[in-house]
Amino acid sequence: DVQLQASGGGLVQAGGSLRLACATSGFRFDDYDIGWFRQSPGKEREGVACLSATDATAYYEDSVKGRFTMSTDNNKNTVYLQMNSLKPEDTAVYYCAMWSKIFTSGVCLDPGPPDTFGYWGQGTQVTVSS
Repeated sequence: DVQLQASGGGLVQAGGSLRLACATSGFRFDDYDIGWFRQSPGKEREGVACLSATDATAYYEDSVKGRFTMSTDNNKNTVYLQMNSLKPEDTAVYYCAMWSKIFTSGVCLDPGPPDTFGYWGQGTQVTVSS
């Protein structure tokens, strides 16, 4: 059974930290790209961080570089997003997604392939107050 379960969101002050977790089942990490995406009201969903199964490299959206770190615990089949130095503009619903690496063309931050071919978690709200 393929499942993703995101958790760890909450309310934090600007400058604070949160760690999101995405518990997965039914996937082989070697075959799937993994990504964190976010969407705030009135905006399109955007890729925040992703881990490419093709080159085992993590990619980050420019605004979060140096502040967010993505990692995996293969023993727990869990993907993490450590978010530091949070800003009010980071406020959004955050989603984790997994999709077969064969559908990724270019950088894995594009939500197109997971939208069409992937599996999504339910989303977790992150709110950063100023």
